[in-house]
Amino acid sequence: METDQHILHRIAEMADEERRLRDALTASGTDTSAERARLGAIERELDQCWDLLRQRRAREEFGQDPDEAHVRPQSQVEKYQS
Repeated sequence: METDQHILHRIAEMADEERRLRDALTASGTDTSAERARLGAIERELDQCWDLLRQRRAREEFGQDPDEAHVRPQSQVEKYQS
């Protein structure tokens, strides 16, 4: 069971990693496929975390159990519009 605080902590960790990776890419001037792949993976996982957090908050707002929210597939979440 993940709590909202746990999800927010994970989001912060991933955002920090994303920022460090982007800074390193900018500083080095190199852009390898491995680095691009890692950035893509971080972005997709961040999308999933934000989606899970929104699900939990919506369930709680409407009197449902937030612990019944679940991580949706990346293929579904990445198609959402901001």
